[in-house]
Amino acid sequence: MDMNQKKNTGSNGPDFTELEKKVNSPLWAQLTSYLEQAYGTSPKIEYSGCSMKPGWNVKYKKSGKSLCTLYPLDGYFTVLVVIGAKEKQEADFIIHTCSEYVQTVYSTTKEGMGQKWLMIDVRNPETVNDLKELIALRVKPKLPAS
Repeated sequence: MDMNQKKNTGSNGPDFTELEKKVNSPLWAQLTSYLEQAYGTSPKIEYSGCSMKPGWNVKYKKSGKSLCTLYPLDGYFTVLVVIGAKEKQEADFIIHTCSEYVQTVYSTTKEGMGQKWLMIDVRNPETVNDLKELIALRVKPKLPAS
C-alpha cells in the first residue's frame, strides 16, 4: 500500500503494524509504548493532506489535548510537537538540556499565533528523550520520562 496516498476504496488505511514496519526503527516502539503507558492513551491513525507532511499519521491526545503527531517515513519518523503560549516559557528554559539537533529545530522554527510547530526527525534515542520532555510540557505524564 502506498502510505502517502489515501485509498479511495473506503478502507481505513494502514494499521499500526503496517506503519511500524514502514518506519522499521526500534525508536518508534520506544516512543509509542511510552506515550501509551505514561499518558494512558491510544494511537489514532488518520490521513492528512496538510502541506507539512501529507499522508498517514498517528495522533496521540490526552483529555482532548494534542500530545504529538507521528509521521511514519521509510526507516525513521517525524514527530510534530506544538509548543503553545502556555508552554513557551518552560520550553525556553529546558531546551538548553536537549540535543543540539532539537535545539536547532526549536530556534529555527518560526512562531505563529503564539505557537511553535516543531517537526522533529527521530533517528536516535537522544531525540526520543528530548521529545518526552517537550511533550511533558503540554500534559504531565503519569510516569517519569525515563
